[in-house]
Amino acid sequence: MALKKYNKTNFHKHTFCEFIEVDTAAIPNIEWHYKSKSGSGYCFTEEGVYRISNHWGRAANCRWRLISNSSSKINNSQNRIGYAKWTDFNPNNETEKLFYVEVNFETKEATFQHKNNPNYDGKAVLRNASETAKVIRQIKEILESDTWAKYLNYDDLEQFRKEIISKLIQTSTSFAEIKRSLL
Repeated sequence: MALKKYNKTNFHKHTFCEFIEVDTAAIPNIEWHYKSKSGSGYCFTEEGVYRISNHWGRAANCRWRLISNSSSKINNSQNRIGYAKWTDFNPNNETEKLFYVEVNFETKEATFQHKNNPNYDGKAVLRNASETAKVIRQIKEILESDTWAKYLNYDDLEQFRKEIISKLIQTSTSFAEIKRSLL
């Protein structure tokens, strides 16, 4: 199946994309071509789109993430500018198995990625949006608390966390089933 080509007429319809944050000083004379009802501005180029917005994550029927090198958290109150190439956009909907889960054990963060991500190794199970969100909630519980491990036998809690999270990511086995198998 040929990959859908995105441009200024269709990028805002059911897409997933990671925008890279751009410093305002790097584009001092930017001209905004379109302003949405929610106040986001868009500047279109041949290669992609700049977006200035105070809301990232879910935007209407899209999932748009802002990737930032800044240490300040993306708090959805101040405007930030992101840029994405047209080739960075991927289809997004609620039913297809388009997403997989990634975990950074150092920062204890779980997030989702699109199956078209060049870093996808094929090991993680692909899920639809709601299944993906459920697995991420479970992983956050495993990372942030230890009450779930109360009646289980393990030697090293951090290693145990990694093993259970890997099973959650790489299989369709539920958290409850994984815990039962360890009793």
